[in-house]
Amino acid sequence: MKAKAETPDSSSAADIFKWIVAFVLLAAAVVGNHVYSEMSVVLRVAGVVVLIAAALGIAATTTKGKAAITFARESRMEIRKVVWPTRQETMQTTLIVLAVSIVMALILWGVDGIMVRLVALATGV
Repeated sequence: MKAKAETPDSSSAADIFKWIVAFVLLAAAVVGNHVYSEMSVVLRVAGVVVLIAAALGIAATTTKGKAAITFARESRMEIRKVVWPTRQETMQTTLIVLAVSIVMALILWGVDGIMVRLVALATGV
């Protein structure tokens, strides 16, 4: 991953304007969905989807948006490198965790019972 320090430049004002436009589009989607509640659900959903897509498209052109897209692409490449366990390994590990959890629950239950009896013996209750 490329790490570089953020430097303020002339595009920061343009980025701020783009973020404002993106948030206005998202607000328009929410308000429009409420104001036009008597319209067909299909039309309202289509309008909301179009406005959200437009907002995401505008946000993707900002510096932070481009960084987020780059991060998502790099993350996807890293996920492809992961060696996932087989079904048998997953089942074995799950059964081991289940068995250890049951054994620990029984041990804690026994310790709790002993402590309750000791406290009852000490307090005379």
